[in-house]
Amino acid sequence: MDAATAPGAVAQRYAARRMAWEDEQLAPAAARSYPARRAVDEPDCALRTPLQRDRDRIVHCKAFRRLKHKTQVFVAPEGDHFRTRLTHTLEVTQVARTVARALALNEDLAEAIGLGHDLGHPPFGHIGEAVLDACLAERFGGGFRHYEHSLRVVEVLEREGAGLNLCADVRDGILCHSGRAPEPATLEGRIVRIVDRIAYINHDIDDALRAGVLDEATLPEDALGVLGASGSARIDALVHDLVEHSAQAGDIVQGAAAGAAMSELRAFMFERVYLGAAARQEHSRIERVIRTLFEHYASDPSLLPDGGGAPGADDAQRITDYLAGMTDRYAVRSFTALAVPASFTL
Repeated sequence: MDAATAPGAVAQRYAARRMAWEDEQLAPAAARSYPARRAVDEPDCALRTPLQRDRDRIVHCKAFRRLKHKTQVFVAPEGDHFRTRLTHTLEVTQVARTVARALALNEDLAEAIGLGHDLGHPPFGHIGEAVLDACLAERFGGGFRHYEHSLRVVEVLEREGAGLNLCADVRDGILCHSGRAPEPATLEGRIVRIVDRIAYINHDIDDALRAGVLDEATLPEDALGVLGASGSARIDALVHDLVEHSAQAGDIVQGAAAGAAMSELRAFMFERVYLGAAARQEHSRIERVIRTLFEHYASDPSLLPDGGGAPGADDAQRITDYLAGMTDRYAVRSFTALAVPASFTL
């Protein structure tokens, strides 16, 4: 059966039924799934909303699969229970859906943004991002921000340069999920922006305790007094606070006490973990890996495999596309191939 020319009974009614449900069930300020508002018009799927289709495109793309081998905080940790960029992404998405549902907002939009928000992260987490940014500034006068590159991944790099052709609200949420970016246009995008921070702060505390980088006794007492002693208790408190204050404000906001406590935890994590002694020790090693690869390709861009990015890009962009797309282990293998003498036999 050709579903396009002879759709079944369910497919014939799906879009109208879904639009009616959203008009009845979603808050007036919630984003709507229809119309799609894509950069390139295309027929809608008969059994998925445009936002559900975007979710599926993100989950099936190559950049999403690479997240499982990209650092969240700890590089190549010894142990199976440390988070990766993929598990962080799934945790953000799960919490964002919970908040969206509680506020009668569009869960599918929150899910799609959550799944796509970190697709452009380079290898080695935030340290890798900082090193790549510095390399680009020194050599080409440019810079690197992972949230901007996440948008480039879905708009340009995936599907051999065709991009995923995602809906405008999804693209906006991906671009604006970072606190350094403009505020997202939708409430669902603003949910992901705050939930991203809620998730990484508390989950990174959990990983740092497991790794022995932090001692539980050193965590800020005032913040724990407001939010709770365990990671799950803190996330639960922050989610409830976000939902209740957002419902009252008609926007996505945190309460003053919870927001201040979360900011205290974030400052603590930057001091003790993200920029702490263990991170500084790794920083020089990570910098050597990325700088070696960057200078290798910057000195001769013709060495970039497969053209190093989308056709028509300049050298700086091609190098950025290639390096940012690397997983941690692929970057290490590439560095080893350049810097370590190959074994040989006589």
